[in-house]
Amino acid sequence: MGKKLKELAGEVKENQLASTVKDSAQQIWLAGLGAFAKAQEEGGKVFDALVKEGESIQAKTRKATDEKIAEVAGKATGTWDRLEQVFEDRVARALGSLGVPSKQDIDRLSRRVVDLSAAVQALTEGKPVAKVAAPRATVKSATQAAASVAQSVTAAKPAVRKPPLRKPAAAKPAAPVTPADVLNTLPKSGE
Repeated sequence: MGKKLKELAGEVKENQLASTVKDSAQQIWLAGLGAFAKAQEEGGKVFDALVKEGESIQAKTRKATDEKIAEVAGKATGTWDRLEQVFEDRVARALGSLGVPSKQDIDRLSRRVVDLSAAVQALTEGKPVAKVAAPRATVKSATQAAASVAQSVTAAKPAVRKPPLRKPAAAKPAAPVTPADVLNTLPKSGE
């Protein structure tokens, strides 16, 4: 009989345990269904909230990125400007060492040609020449060169008496002399 009681008690315990497990599983299942239903109801709201949060983070990130890009671009521009200046200086030095005239030299010579053309024009028309402002060193060297040419000419030829100059009957107005006219009168490099 003791055995039978033990068996009955064991069966009761097993049945109670099985029903307890069965009840717990049922409750877990129902909780899962409730969570799923709740997620469906509030899922749209949560999704919208996440989208808004993502947009704000994206805006902050974009702003920080734009600031960083502007900073780097500013540094790069300064670097390129310095690099360009260094390059121009080196090219100017190299050209200067080769004897290639600079833009300032060409401009100065162009102004000088225009001034000399005006002086030649005035001399051909018989008008007094207005003094042209020239650097002292140029005037001195030109004066010295003219003096040495005059000395060599007088030393090479005996003095000859020149007949008096006659004035032309009527001077025709000469066409204005341009810098191109002056350049055309200069000897070519091969002559």
